[in-house]
Amino acid sequence: MGLTRTLRIAGSTAAVGALLFATATTASADQVRSDQWPLQALDAEAVWKIATGKGVTVAVIDDGVDASHRDLKGNVLPGKDFIDGDSDASPAAGDSHGTAMAGVIAGHGHGVNGSDGVKGLAPDAKILPLRDNGGQSDGFASSIRYAVDHGASVINISQGGSLPTAGGEEQQAIRYALQHNAIVVAGSGNEGKSGTEAVSYPASYPGVVNVGAVKDSKEIWEKSNSGANLLLTAPGYRVVSAGTDSDGYRMGTGTSDSAAYVSAACALLHEKFPDLTAGQIVNRLTKTAGLPASAKGLNLPDEKYGYGYIQPLAALQQNIPAGSKNGPLTMPSSNSQATPEDNTAASSASDDSSSGLTTNSVIALSTLAALGVLIVIGVALFLVRRAKRRRAAEQSQFNQQSGYGSYPPNSYPGSAPYQQQPPSDRYPHQ
Repeated sequence: MGLTRTLRIAGSTAAVGALLFATATTASADQVRSDQWPLQALDAEAVWKIATGKGVTVAVIDDGVDASHRDLKGNVLPGKDFIDGDSDASPAAGDSHGTAMAGVIAGHGHGVNGSDGVKGLAPDAKILPLRDNGGQSDGFASSIRYAVDHGASVINISQGGSLPTAGGEEQQAIRYALQHNAIVVAGSGNEGKSGTEAVSYPASYPGVVNVGAVKDSKEIWEKSNSGANLLLTAPGYRVVSAGTDSDGYRMGTGTSDSAAYVSAACALLHEKFPDLTAGQIVNRLTKTAGLPASAKGLNLPDEKYGYGYIQPLAALQQNIPAGSKNGPLTMPSSNSQATPEDNTAASSASDDSSSGLTTNSVIALSTLAALGVLIVIGVALFLVRRAKRRRAAEQSQFNQQSGYGSYPPNSYPGSAPYQQQPPSDRYPHQ
């Protein structure tokens, strides 16, 4: 495996690992529903009178989905495992990230009228589970194309890394998706970075809906990455969803969850407006997005908020012209050649071969290059190990301070009870 892929996989692991979560072993099913503050914030009950995602397939490219979870059973289609190379997209023991994303999107709850447990924003959508960590040479390209070819209208990728695929395969797969009217949604990352330091793939590819996370106060979550290509924000703070085992739950914070909510909103709009293109669907979300009071007057898209936080009810109801085919999305280039870094390397090699270098010079340069590669690998391994130690410390602190189930329903530290908020507000105040 080449250095580019090794670093990219490490970046992907870091991005996913930055999601903070605690298993809800003590939470009752009715408390779980009460604690799903984004449903109230997004006016889900009113939304479901218009659309529920029925007839729409959302692909979840993640660590697998537990199709036996009681709040997802019947909503999960047969999928594919791109890690093990088989057709079983179930998660490995202890993995719950993909199951949580599926719950945010298409959980249907259980009990009388599905009133208990986790309910997704698009509860009648179908989940196509694709187990993939981007570890193949083409990154997520194969799973993206598989999703498109198997009927997915929305593709959720709540993971990512700092490097693109060297051959441009992911970029071309995203272009393929858009050509087939499939929306690709990804989280911006959870490191609190901005500008060029925040560039993460696949979120930063042209054509991808790059999503940041907001808290229950409407404000941006402090660790949500920001940048010029950020498009939308959505709830990503203390999000309750399905977890390990067939009846487990968990709470997560990160752009993984916000991406899943945007994917669910896209599914709702696909049901309501089946003739719109992918770009026109996203256009309805950007045209109806909101901003907190502290962000009023910003030039949009803003690096922190994009066009703002999603308001799916408004996106479903308002009279918005369809607009151009691509809407706010930038269509990826059809050029699938190497990345700029690879082109630079190729140019240097060409210059060397034409400058009359001696054999000894070439050997010396090759030796220096090899030493440079070893140094880069050593630094990369050091950074990965340090990131793992930091995440472990953060996780330990989080678990000690905020075990799920320890707060009254609808009331978390730093936020007022949701029922006290004015009915016109989409998101609760702090």
